[in-house]
Amino acid sequence: MRQYLLSRVLAIVPLLLGVMLVSFLIMTLAPGDPVAAYLTPETGINNPEVVAAIRKSLGLDQPLPIRFLLWLGNTLRGNLGYSFVSRRLVTVEIGSRIFNSLLLAIVSLILSLILGVLVGIHSALNQYKWSDYLATVLAFIGISLPGFWFAMMLILLFTARLQWLPSVGMTNPSATPGTLNYFVDVIKHMIMPVTVLSLSSTGRWARYMRSSMLEVVRQDYMRTARSKGLLERVVIYRHGFRNALIPIVTLLGMSIPNLISGSFVIESVFGWPGMGRLGVNAIFSRDYQVVMGVTLFSSILVMIGNFLADVTYAVVDPRIRYR
Repeated sequence: MRQYLLSRVLAIVPLLLGVMLVSFLIMTLAPGDPVAAYLTPETGINNPEVVAAIRKSLGLDQPLPIRFLLWLGNTLRGNLGYSFVSRRLVTVEIGSRIFNSLLLAIVSLILSLILGVLVGIHSALNQYKWSDYLATVLAFIGISLPGFWFAMMLILLFTARLQWLPSVGMTNPSATPGTLNYFVDVIKHMIMPVTVLSLSSTGRWARYMRSSMLEVVRQDYMRTARSKGLLERVVIYRHGFRNALIPIVTLLGMSIPNLISGSFVIESVFGWPGMGRLGVNAIFSRDYQVVMGVTLFSSILVMIGNFLADVTYAVVDPRIRYR
């Protein structure tokens, strides 16, 4: 097990370097010039000397390979540079928002996983009944609905018309941190973003769990457990549930990229102060340092998710042993 974990950690290193190289090339070759963020009528928009001085101070006058090596060296030392727009450290910009993004992602993942697994088990145990057909239809609707459209519909209904829920931000400016009202306010602001992020994932979990459970209930060891006189719920949840979870664990690591990429759109729609919104704003303002920092952190989160999914195999299925 220890040797496997070490090999998986070492495999992350070249993958991370590849992600860093690709993200650097994409942002470097993208249209636009980050120097434009520094130019104002006072500094001289059309002054070539001012433009050249800014490019030199940012290191943009160096050849592309040198710029990548300099950025890579600084990144390995924990220095992601400064934002071209806010003039703050990129690590500070991301650090102030990463918890907000993780809060949305983790709550959405847990909620969608619990609901999807329960619905999938119910559909499998009631195959071809009306509840199974209803769950299937709702699952396909959830998978098919565009997240941004569903978010706008929720805002239109619960904010514009009913005025039940806030649609922008994480808290009200008047809320005092550390109080019960502050905690309740955060929950109210989370309801719609979490609902949108969980919708499609719940449908996918339900379909996967239904298929996996249908395969498990037909196995010989399930019939053997029933022949011993065990209660049906014991047969299903003690013998079948754990084995049916193995494909779900595989897909669990693959679902993390969807949550992270989906949060970019959803955070922008709801004005949630997370990494997704920071990345979108940085793209529009050509703040390359922030974009590459957000891409790097998102990639690390995806790799950690896949790593944890691989390790969880041994917990879910005792037959699996890594050597």
